[in-house]
Amino acid sequence: MTEDLILANATLVLPDETVIGSLKTKNGTIVAIDTGASVPAGAIDCGGDYVAPGLVELHTDNLERHMQPRPNVDWPHAAAIFAHDAELASTGITTVFDAMRVGSIPSGAGRYLKYARSLSKELWHLREQDALKISHFLHLRAEVCSETLVDELDEFGPEDRVGLVSIMDHTPGQRQFRDMAKLETYLKGKHAMNDDTFMQHVAQLKALRDRNGDKHEVETVKAARRFGAVLASHDDTTEEQVQVSATHGIRLAEFPTTVEAARACHDHGIKVMMGAPNMIRGGSHSGNVSARELAELGHLDIMSSDYVPSALLLSAAQLGEMWGDMARGIKTVTQTPAEAAGLDDRGELRSGARADLIRFRMRAGVPALNAVWSRGRRVA
Repeated sequence: MTEDLILANATLVLPDETVIGSLKTKNGTIVAIDTGASVPAGAIDCGGDYVAPGLVELHTDNLERHMQPRPNVDWPHAAAIFAHDAELASTGITTVFDAMRVGSIPSGAGRYLKYARSLSKELWHLREQDALKISHFLHLRAEVCSETLVDELDEFGPEDRVGLVSIMDHTPGQRQFRDMAKLETYLKGKHAMNDDTFMQHVAQLKALRDRNGDKHEVETVKAARRFGAVLASHDDTTEEQVQVSATHGIRLAEFPTTVEAARACHDHGIKVMMGAPNMIRGGSHSGNVSARELAELGHLDIMSSDYVPSALLLSAAQLGEMWGDMARGIKTVTQTPAEAAGLDDRGELRSGARADLIRFRMRAGVPALNAVWSRGRRVA
């Protein structure tokens, strides 16, 4: 049920500053923002807690984790969707672009099957029933190193709320996994590959890239235009790769792996997104550039929770502390990702915006959430 709220005596996180003030919502929309510590009758006294926009998540593998909690375990999809939706709400995320892979490999050592079309239909069915707590869009992760990408992209259309399409190329020996030893450790740990299956998998992916990669990249760009979606690159490593991204009209770079690539992205007006776990851990699990280093250099714009939903708000708070500017830190998980995805109705505290809100207080260096509202309805 949508609530009409007055949140008073709060530290409001505005786009460029924090101020003590109050915020009023009506019918799921922010209708007034005032400064001062007064608490009107009927208002919630926030006691100085931060009140910020709801978080906007552009790339998360969390739904896949709920679908397959263990290797070869296929969890009921409706149950996975509900658990995923509730978990994100509990971490302050009120808008999510659910990442779903398109492009499959039906056979071989690294076999994985298609799922995005059927899963997205189940997701939209629940959304149409108003059964979900937060706002969902699709992020199609187009794996060019695959067999079925074009056919899978053709299953989607402009009506499917595809907000993002990212060009993914996980060919061994480049981009994220330039370090083959890191790739070997990752695959043997996650997929229990042995030496033989690992080598077979590497050979298969390289052959698929040689056979299909260029064609798949071209078709992905066309599909994004057909959907009206924002096009993103993934794991750019060199200036040359960024130049290709810019030629495609890419506006968002997911997880560039080097300072060189991140700098080149900014030179081309491409927003840089990094993973929150990277920020919190102090480095990439793949041995690539750290988010903290890019933030210090001014080459970081957006944070993504990636594989740990609760990391999103924590990473923004850590950036706020590092920069000495909480508003700037919070912007990396609210206004900037909303703008990058073409959403102009959320991501900031202003009159007329959606009442997607979070309330939190810093405790022991960690943002402890007190409440979350999605379009004025309390969801956590």
